[in-house]
Amino acid sequence: MKKPRRWLGFIAVLVLFGAGLWVGRMMYKTQSIPPPPPAYFRSPGTTDTVGEAGGQVLMPKTGTVIDVRDGELIQAAVALAQPGDLIRVYPGTYKETVYIDKENISLQGVIQEGKWPTLDGEKELNDAFLYSGNGILIENFKIINYKGNGVMGQAGNNFVIRNNWVIDAGVYGIFPEFGKNGLIEYNILTGIEDAAIYVGMCDNIDVRHNEVFGNVAGIEIENSRHVLAENNHCYNNTGGILIFITPGLPIKTCYDVIIRDNFVNDNNHVNFGAPGSLVAGIPQGTGILVMAADQVIIENNIITGNDNAGITITDLAFGANTANDPEVEPNPDRLLILENFMINNGNNPVGDLKAIMMTQLSTRGPDIVAVGGGTGSCIANRDRYRTIGLGQWAQCQEKTTRDIQTYMLDTPVAPREFSEKERVKMAYFGICSGCHAYEVRMVGPPTLVIQALYQNNPQGIADYIVNPVHKREDFPEMPPQKYLPADLRLALAEYLLSVKK
Repeated sequence: MKKPRRWLGFIAVLVLFGAGLWVGRMMYKTQSIPPPPPAYFRSPGTTDTVGEAGGQVLMPKTGTVIDVRDGELIQAAVALAQPGDLIRVYPGTYKETVYIDKENISLQGVIQEGKWPTLDGEKELNDAFLYSGNGILIENFKIINYKGNGVMGQAGNNFVIRNNWVIDAGVYGIFPEFGKNGLIEYNILTGIEDAAIYVGMCDNIDVRHNEVFGNVAGIEIENSRHVLAENNHCYNNTGGILIFITPGLPIKTCYDVIIRDNFVNDNNHVNFGAPGSLVAGIPQGTGILVMAADQVIIENNIITGNDNAGITITDLAFGANTANDPEVEPNPDRLLILENFMINNGNNPVGDLKAIMMTQLSTRGPDIVAVGGGTGSCIANRDRYRTIGLGQWAQCQEKTTRDIQTYMLDTPVAPREFSEKERVKMAYFGICSGCHAYEVRMVGPPTLVIQALYQNNPQGIADYIVNPVHKREDFPEMPPQKYLPADLRLALAEYLLSVKK
């Protein structure tokens, strides 16, 4: 009678886990009313609702409201807007790229009777929203069929991107680059060939309550610091959540990242990243990947059904075929894996992990695998998981990160003030470097390749910036940066040709 009782107990555990996961997902999916943005994006305005999205109509603290209706251009409203204005966009289809290079502009879609304002690139346009101003809010839009990015930030601080649908929008879905103090929440993203949400070279960012599925990477945190990724649902991607360093970028570190309370399940989608790109090397079946990043805390996540491994930790030598950067420390140090629920991972390991498992006389991958260098890391209750490579890891003394509620700042980041030379450098960081690392292939050709092609021809680069021609099928088309003034384009080109790592 003992064996049937053991089986019944095991079945009961599975039933309870399945019921808990189902309830958790249903609770997640029924949260249809987002919380308000930070206080400095709100004012005691009206209490009108915004269609089915619920909640308050956003009212500007200063300035006026500009309405955009079907058949009109959002960009025309941006041209009219002054700092502090709110642009409300009503249901309809808008076939345009919207550039926002002003300060403190809010764009809010109005949802009426289930109809959303929809930006449709028709696979002809590169980007839906490009912003370089500070204090930008973008919410309640559907973004579909773009070739480049859904929402891209270029060195804009104090941003909120929330409650948007981003579907088949090209390389990146939501991509803040070189920004500080931002919130990305309650967005749904799918069909992205690199990362659905890509936090690149940023500081003080919260990524919360998003649903990402059917992408190569669900959430990527690259060369960023002070980032909280919490209560996201990442499933059916090639990789669920990635925290890593890419060599050759202006920011050389990635640290102080909390991955907490996320569902990371069944990330077994075939990798459809551009051949040769960094993301094309992500193994199918990756739950969470930490590559060379430091001080990453992984806590209270449900990580299940990822066929390669639940959590993979690696240095740059094992993790990617990337060029050396002497300013980048290549090892993942001081990681904390606290309490997590992990089950049914590693059913079909591939590549290097499959070879490692063969040396262990096993065809099944682990919950957690660590390869390469790294020191000072710890794990809580390692006996609960199937692990490889954690021999030197200590038992964590820390119990929880609950005292950290947000990494956003209490007050907006002050506007940047810098000289003309620094202005060009910041523009390079915020506009160029996120796609063109020095030696490593990212979205576009490496900076080293561009320098070889143009050598003493900065005007050629300046002309290309405003009117790019798609020359190579193995790279996506570059979006035109028409909003940049001619003198800045030329200065950017000259700076790009002078960059050394």
